Amino acid sequence: MSTAFITFGCRLNTAETEIMRGHAERAGLDHAVIINSCAVTAEATRQARQAIRKARREHPEAKIIVTGCAAQTDTSMFEAMTEVDVILGNDEKLRAESWTLAGPRARVSDIMAVRGNAPPAIERLTARTRAFLQVQNGCDHRCTFCIIPFGRGNSRSVAADEAVAQAKTLTEAGYAELVLSGVDLTSWGADLQGAPKLGALVRRLLAEVPGLRRLRLSSIDSIEADPELVAIMGGEERVMPHLHLSLQAGDDLILKRMKRRHSRQQAVDFCGALRARRPDMQFGADLIAGFPTETAAMHDNSLRLIDDCGLTYTHIFPFSPRPGTPAALMPQVAKAEIKARAATLRAAGERRLAAFLASEVGATRDILVETEAMGRTAHFAMVKFAERMRPGSVVTARLLSATPTHLEARLAA
Repeated sequence: MSTAFITFGCRLNTAETEIMRGHAERAGLDHAVIINSCAVTAEATRQARQAIRKARREHPEAKIIVTGCAAQTDTSMFEAMTEVDVILGNDEKLRAESWTLAGPRARVSDIMAVRGNAPPAIERLTARTRAFLQVQNGCDHRCTFCIIPFGRGNSRSVAADEAVAQAKTLTEAGYAELVLSGVDLTSWGADLQGAPKLGALVRRLLAEVPGLRRLRLSSIDSIEADPELVAIMGGEERVMPHLHLSLQAGDDLILKRMKRRHSRQQAVDFCGALRARRPDMQFGADLIAGFPTETAAMHDNSLRLIDDCGLTYTHIFPFSPRPGTPAALMPQVAKAEIKARAATLRAAGERRLAAFLASEVGATRDILVETEAMGRTAHFAMVKFAERMRPGSVVTARLLSATPTHLEARLAA
């Protein structure tokens, strides 16, 4: 077998898998399975363990290498798994020398001691039609539910010159859409000379990479969005009219207990202000169901936030306590209630998505083709084509009908 990669979690992990793929190929690594793990929820960690066991059953002679956030935060758990041959921390996985596999079984350094952020250039992206441009890593905030800073370390920014150079490389390689990615993307620049803001970086990318057709931002913290970024999002057609927001809850007391830095009203106002500049702007958001101490009334506030912010895409996470976080020590909501509240939030999000898709029927949109049969609009709506398409191309198509999850389209005449 050739080397296989299994990636869990965020877009940043997706980008880093491609960096690791290049290192593994240059090191001549073969007959291996690399699991790039996620630690954001207990379920994500469970899925990584399940993938490890499956990989060992299906490839008994292969090297099983585990890396990613769960490997960083819970190294001992993977050391206890006899199926695992090598464990690499989040800093080690991006270093070429790690992929010779020489050294101890577990190579996981203190992520909090890592400084600087200059990941190796991604030379290509396997089987993908949009490129993820990593410009930031780590997080300086300490939300009470979140283990990720302990997996990623403190916030570190890629210098603007390096980001622009990488954007040029990816655009020249034929990628029509770049996705700016980071753990806490809107904190970009705080550790650089002069503390530039993300809006300044986006402005440079648009000005200095004229071949870039579509620029999309991954998840942002709306309270950190600087005025220049908001102005660009509201008026630049090459920036996609779609933002995913890290909201987490719609009740002020729960937000305070989460140690979030925005209020409910600030989230609503942000969406309203940006939509006033760009009426077709679509928002997605992360929401946690059943955070410790959450009452039914507090849950209802989060439920209403879906309509008040006009969320089209929702990622609903049933709360799961992560050892080592303050929220794990707070009074917990019953698991059955968490499950029920998550289902209610999902249903509300599904209704809004279905309504948005129905409203798009009859429109003509430019669509980035991801597979021969499927693509995404600028608003990130999934589209299925009547014809066979060329992945990586951007086509103009008429939206003919809608289902609750996607649109059906045919090339415009």
